[in-house]
Amino acid sequence: MINCLIKTAQELKMIQGLPDAQDDGQIIWLEITAPTIDEATILRSHFGIEVAVQRNSVMETDDLLYLRTDLLRLTEDGTPQFGRIHFILGEHWVATLSHNADFQPFNQVIARLRKKSRNHQNPRAVLRVLLRAANDMADNSLDHITDALECLSEHIFEISEGYSADGRELGVKDLLKIMRRLNEKEELISRCLESQLSLARAVRYLSGEVDSLIHPELEELVNELAADVTGVKEHAYFEHEKVRYLQNAVTNILNIKQNQIVKIFTIITAVFLPPTLVGTFYGMNFSVMPELSWKYGFIYSMILTVAAALLPLIYIKRKGWLR
Repeated sequence: MINCLIKTAQELKMIQGLPDAQDDGQIIWLEITAPTIDEATILRSHFGIEVAVQRNSVMETDDLLYLRTDLLRLTEDGTPQFGRIHFILGEHWVATLSHNADFQPFNQVIARLRKKSRNHQNPRAVLRVLLRAANDMADNSLDHITDALECLSEHIFEISEGYSADGRELGVKDLLKIMRRLNEKEELISRCLESQLSLARAVRYLSGEVDSLIHPELEELVNELAADVTGVKEHAYFEHEKVRYLQNAVTNILNIKQNQIVKIFTIITAVFLPPTLVGTFYGMNFSVMPELSWKYGFIYSMILTVAAALLPLIYIKRKGWLR
């Protein structure tokens, strides 16, 4: 699919497909999504665009500059979505190429381009707006991840206390669920960092294409964009460190809870070992056992068994091992 943004004297207009041959000079942006074989042939013959998958992150030809980026955006239901976009900068137009038909991140860019005339004065200005939109999408996605981490942090605190707000007991299974969700968030942030690195590379190449003498205002805007991309990248680094901190917290809580379980079983073993020893003695088949002929022999054996259980328990409690 090919959509073209045409700049006329009156307005910017997005059309589906390619315009008439006499209007080719009015194209400022080509949006190419999952091109067919016929469309690839037309793009190659009309614009010199090669739609084959490029392995290099940057490729330059005599007339075109190809920049490969991995972008992150939020879908309508708030799910993060990753996709690869190739920015193609020509002398009179800029193109975006996506081989994934479901990844169309620039649906709202036309409104930005129409807002100010400087946003579409030349292909480099249009590319700057597209890269700005990509950076804003990453920033919004990162904010969404940040909110999710705050909720997970509160849930981790509840688990450390042992009970949820509705009084439900929380334990090891809940910690394992939290750990899986943290691992998912770490993967998202890692991919967001990769996205920002590729976006920063694209902004650097755009900065090299801007003539500071002819377009000083555009150069200032590109420098501002570079600073914003760096800011989002640093935010992603911060959130990545937060995920690592929460993962360590969950691991420590899990170890504490497991140690508590082991401690309980150890105490139970210590308490019931002496009574078991007493019971073992009375389970032996000796021919002479005086207690069998005593009137209160059974009560004596019960008292001895209880005392054998209580004495270790008292000792353990005085030592503070039950805390």
